[in-house]
Amino acid sequence: GAKIRLVFADHQADPQKGRAEAERLITQDNVSALIGTYHSSVAAVVSQVAERYEVPFIAAESSSPSLHRKGLKYFFRPGPHDEMYSVAMFDFIKYVQDKYPGTGKTIALFYEDTLFGNDTSKVQKDLAQERNIEIVADVKYRASSPSLSSEVQLLKGSNPDIILATSYTTDAILLVRTMGELGFKPKGIISQNGGFIEPAFLSAVGSQANGIISRASFVLDLATSRPSLKAVNELYKKRSGKDLNDNTARELMALLVLADAINRAADTKGPAIEAALRSTSIPGSSTIMPWDRVSFGPDGQNTSIRPVMMQYGDGEYRTVWPDSVATRPLKWPLG
Repeated sequence: GAKIRLVFADHQADPQKGRAEAERLITQDNVSALIGTYHSSVAAVVSQVAERYEVPFIAAESSSPSLHRKGLKYFFRPGPHDEMYSVAMFDFIKYVQDKYPGTGKTIALFYEDTLFGNDTSKVQKDLAQERNIEIVADVKYRASSPSLSSEVQLLKGSNPDIILATSYTTDAILLVRTMGELGFKPKGIISQNGGFIEPAFLSAVGSQANGIISRASFVLDLATSRPSLKAVNELYKKRSGKDLNDNTARELMALLVLADAINRAADTKGPAIEAALRSTSIPGSSTIMPWDRVSFGPDGQNTSIRPVMMQYGDGEYRTVWPDSVATRPLKWPLG
């Protein structure tokens, strides 16, 4: 019956600011746990702070695979990491190759120079080699660049079938706008989620977002298989004025997982909560996510997760793969 009090801190996408804010929350606000941080580069330092103070850190939507491989006792991630997502992306590319012969044979990697982009690109290069898919361009750019013209020129010159894009919101907007200005439209853009699903991105680029595909661990149309999702989304929309998306749904799920652990621990101290998180076992059917279960391995990662692919069109993202859960046919090529 205890109430949860949320204390917010803005790390401003700066790892050092994140470190300072995490220490302040723990030492001054006496929080029982930390949830965040969206940017994987910030999660990397916050998780170390949490470990030092023996306070659980729930990585809600930070998805770099290196985060759960540091031997940390107090790190937990209910959602997928980018290796899981990238495998799903390449499985989807195989699906496209089979369904549309002669396409999906070449890809270009476009990614920012942070932990998010670097970790993702490494996995994608390995998968491309493993699956005999040619990388015709490997474009790494500086995050929050004022211009991406030269980078998009490289992409255009390489003429890939598919761009695999790993960017946050402002860079995603700039990429799509610059592609429009230069008249470049590949057959497909598959994003590593990030900024491509944010309302600010969709509002800024408008119809230019049509056809963009993103990996996801949550899509609103999955309410057909998770009846609670519709009710939860209505509660969220009443407060926020917008629907849940992949990022906000993972944030909500992280809080629910933490609340469940605190409840079972009957304690607000870090070590007791950590022990309870270790024994977490929540059936997917009891969540709003298309997951099999929430349970954590020794490294704090949930492995009972199946990513899906969604595509933007008619003002919303809808599930298009796998066929067993698709609510709209894939539109190919882009646009």
